[in-house]
Amino acid sequence: MKAKFPELLEFLFEPWRYKVARGGRGSAKSWSFARALLIQGAAKKLRILCAREVQLSIKQSVHKLLKDQISLLGLDYQYQVYETEIRGSNGTEFAFTGLSSLTVDTIKSFEGYDICWVEEGQAISKRSWEILIPTIRKDGSEIWISYNPDLETDETHQRFTINRPDNCKNVLINWRDNPFFNKVLDQERLRCKLYSPDDYNNIWEGECRPAAEGAIYYKQIAEAERQGRIGVVPYDPMLRVHIVYDLGWEDSLGAALVQVKSSEIRLIEYIEANHTPHDIYAAELRKRPYNWGKVWLPHDGFAGSLKSNGKSDADILTALGWDVARRDEIVEMTIEAGIRNVMMTFPRLYFDKGKCDAPAIDSPFREHDEDAFKTDGFSPTPLNNRLIEAVKRYRRQVNRLTTAVGSPVKDPNAHAADVLRYVCLNADQMTNERTGYYTKKPVKTVAYAW
Repeated sequence: MKAKFPELLEFLFEPWRYKVARGGRGSAKSWSFARALLIQGAAKKLRILCAREVQLSIKQSVHKLLKDQISLLGLDYQYQVYETEIRGSNGTEFAFTGLSSLTVDTIKSFEGYDICWVEEGQAISKRSWEILIPTIRKDGSEIWISYNPDLETDETHQRFTINRPDNCKNVLINWRDNPFFNKVLDQERLRCKLYSPDDYNNIWEGECRPAAEGAIYYKQIAEAERQGRIGVVPYDPMLRVHIVYDLGWEDSLGAALVQVKSSEIRLIEYIEANHTPHDIYAAELRKRPYNWGKVWLPHDGFAGSLKSNGKSDADILTALGWDVARRDEIVEMTIEAGIRNVMMTFPRLYFDKGKCDAPAIDSPFREHDEDAFKTDGFSPTPLNNRLIEAVKRYRRQVNRLTTAVGSPVKDPNAHAADVLRYVCLNADQMTNERTGYYTKKPVKTVAYAW
């Protein structure tokens, strides 16, 4: 049979283990994937799995897209469309599933499939890939992936575009590569370019966003990248390294290591861990040969806790030899006021990309050895060293019915965002004078004005 495709997608009929098409709106990725699978399924018996991260009902799958393409290709005689599956007269079958609800055991029923098409691949989690890829293991089996890039750090983009595996064909395809791109879509494209220029490159050109859609610091992080303030920020031994905490136990204990010089606020490292007591955390910090300054805590760090026999976090850290900033030295604001302060302070921020935006496996603590973590109780989270990533994803709650914008979402990204807020609030209090670190007796400090 004869069927038209964008020239860039001719590889869909070639033998590749991974077939990846990424790009913006109007590129005919999904349309072409569905058409190619139906043609190949009509030519020979195939078992095809259509997957996405979340599928609460068949309406959220590509079931209707395949149904429409069957009619457009004139293959109604070849395929029988059922409510939850599609079957071919030659034995070809299409199944549909959501990956987030699968486990190692439940996914075993898909072991014999020939092709797995993963739609909206940008949303697929690391866990889902680690379960899916070993399952599609039949000789000659293929994994097809179509996605619109979101953040550069997304798992799918890193796994198949930044670090491409062997036997992988990966193409960038956009509206100009689609021979079926019509005037209606072009009008929408031009309207977006005129009224939403910040979103245009992501929506229509398939470029990664500087931050997640709706991120609170979207423009600030984009400007920092353009100005080169996310790069190499070396440790300066002549400056004190201050530790700014966001306290947590069940969730996460985050800390930014900060140096201040004139108007510059340098974030040279970010670390985060959960279920980790202060002594273990402090031991990890002391492995760094830094010129330590003060420890800056949020207001709840000065409240006693029954879990620690009435002692506060400030008491514990002081007993461990750290110079903890007094409660009256710490600047406090409401969350909303603090967010506005971060926006104003952002032009002064410099981030070390290697230690504030590195993959979790490159943890500065030690090699990624699970047994080593168990022996001393230290357990890093997946967001360790991910300050920039978390700030890019820090967003507000949005009511889907009224579109009203609410308070910031309290998710794992909020811990690093809270640390950054505390850094910006207290940066002007951080001096490079001598402190009482590692001493039992208080050390006289030079008076300063703020």
